[in-house]
Amino acid sequence: MLKHQHIIIRAEILNPPQESDTDMMNKWFKDLIESIEMKILMGPYTVYSHMVGNRGFTGICAIETSHIALHIWDENVPGVLQLDVYTCAHLDLNVVVQKLQQFILTKIEYCFIDRDDDLEILNQGTIV
Repeated sequence: MLKHQHIIIRAEILNPPQESDTDMMNKWFKDLIESIEMKILMGPYTVYSHMVGNRGFTGICAIETSHIALHIWDENVPGVLQLDVYTCAHLDLNVVVQKLQQFILTKIEYCFIDRDDDLEILNQGTIV
């Protein structure tokens, strides 16, 4: 049976990836997708932006059941990471958070949404 689960995360991080980390970021996407038991349909694609005020990584990946999008801003300390994982299958928030640990989280806010029939917030909160 299809599910429609969506996790939106905003985190403050001490170890944002650097411009030379494109291969590492693509591997991170692949590892995340394997950890949440999904399959890659297209991507992942990551790119580093030099735009002042928006400097950092952006990455996207189409998975068989939907998508994952990631943005990391590295100009401030701590850096900011925003992640959007949407799938038509079961998602485990703890697995997603565990995969973010390599960026050294100082704060994480999340919203876990069930999008089956109506938008229902299953869980939301802050992890410090």
